[in-house]
Amino acid sequence: MTKKILIIAGDPISINSEIIFKSWNKLSPFLKKKIIIISNFELLQAQFKKLKYSINVKRINSLNEVVDRNILKVINISIKYKNPFKISNKNISKFVLDSLNLGHTLSLRKDVLGLINCPINKHVFNKKKIGVTEFLASKNLVRNNSEAMIIKSDKISVSPITTHIDIKDVSKKLKTSIIVNKIKTIDKWFKLKLKKTPKIGVLGLNPHNAELRKDSEEKKIIIPSIKILKNLKIKVEGPLVADSIFVNNFKNFDILVGMYHDQVLIPIKSLYKFDAINITLGLKYLRVSPDHGVATSLINRNKADCSSLIKCIKFVNRFGQ
Repeated sequence: MTKKILIIAGDPISINSEIIFKSWNKLSPFLKKKIIIISNFELLQAQFKKLKYSINVKRINSLNEVVDRNILKVINISIKYKNPFKISNKNISKFVLDSLNLGHTLSLRKDVLGLINCPINKHVFNKKKIGVTEFLASKNLVRNNSEAMIIKSDKISVSPITTHIDIKDVSKKLKTSIIVNKIKTIDKWFKLKLKKTPKIGVLGLNPHNAELRKDSEEKKIIIPSIKILKNLKIKVEGPLVADSIFVNNFKNFDILVGMYHDQVLIPIKSLYKFDAINITLGLKYLRVSPDHGVATSLINRNKADCSSLIKCIKFVNRFGQ
């Protein structure tokens, strides 16, 4: 039995059909045999036609339906549209959420290696200030905020403690228990999947760690978290000064954990651009996604870079269940 790699086509108003096509053309027949797309069959075909891409696509009804390995297999999700690149937000939201729900259900099967979602605009979650990470953590009934988002490149990985929330809310959301639980998840995953004990650097929240004032988050929350983790024999250092760690010292760590989204995502994207993938830890299955957005400014321009999606596919093939 060939285990499958599921790819949710994601937001239709995006570069997703382009990166799916470009990735497909670069994959080996061995990997093509494993790929199944979750999308709308007619919409995907219409977008390929609009982009002047020639590709054989077949609608399937089950994961194990036998299809020639050079044909792109699609499990259908309904969506209402007239123009393939002009669809209402309401219809996009329903389509993406239906795709994620089906992807979640299928990923629980033993014949699925893992789940990849192509980029999704956060508006599909109806202004709930969440992303796919939080959505799937909820579907998986993850407890104690123990899920973790990792952005992984070949050189360094990063993880934010808080994810898709406003800066003004970061300090209020930080808790010792959350930091400890997420770093325990990270440490466990590195040991289980990558077969190594990671060296983890934890960043402070404030400029210069607020000089470790008594009322700072560093003193009240972050340092106590690090002490607990060290007592658990986890290799962790910090709090590290965030404004200089990415100059050179990041090379001394396997992963850097920041307190909020952009604190660690801006540096890694600046350093490695598309040479990274987004991984959600703590779920019942492996979930990854390209480390970039929907890039609506590039639609129909044939300039999208598919390298991050290819890295996702190869990562799931190697480390999936």
